[in-house]
Amino acid sequence: MNTRDFKQLEESLIQVGLRIAKRGEGALFVVGEVEYKTLVDQSVPPFKAVDNPKLLESLALMDGAVIINKQGEVEAYGAMIKTTQTFKNFGTRHSAGLSASKKGNLVVIVSEEDKKVRIIKNEKVVMQIDALERNVEKKVSEAVNVLESVGAGTLGTIGTGILMPSLGIALLPGIIVFGSAYYLGKLLHEHLNRDQA
Repeated sequence: MNTRDFKQLEESLIQVGLRIAKRGEGALFVVGEVEYKTLVDQSVPPFKAVDNPKLLESLALMDGAVIINKQGEVEAYGAMIKTTQTFKNFGTRHSAGLSASKKGNLVVIVSEEDKKVRIIKNEKVVMQIDALERNVEKKVSEAVNVLESVGAGTLGTIGTGILMPSLGIALLPGIIVFGSAYYLGKLLHEHLNRDQA
């Protein structure tokens, strides 16, 4: 999948996640290869996730994760991921997502408890989006650009500690980016310069 298609997939997953979170429901999306077993009959044939967001949303509401392959096709739904570690202070969905984020997989977790969408890469939370922030949907494209411009290596240095806004930087209302102090300072400087131009 090329970069443009991957960004489109990320945007689609976040938008679907925000709709689910606003309703007070949860979901888990995994893009990449992960060990799982299905909990429900797989009667829906594989389809491109970005082509049918309504179907994607319906499948995400089932217990278990939605598994999307590297080509952007929904491979499985209602999937139970083999959990190898615990995400402190969060539930089983977050622990499954953390375990699934190994090997460079992209994981999008929708929390029904706090109505936030969290993006995890390489076992690190790299971004958190508050579904209750007014008009946050309009900022998703910009948020994905931030994610893609920096790569997972420089983001997410707080790991699996308790997520607090003071450990990240809010470049956009309702969206917190987590990373090292050096990186966040550089990102803020670039963001401010772009706004002043």
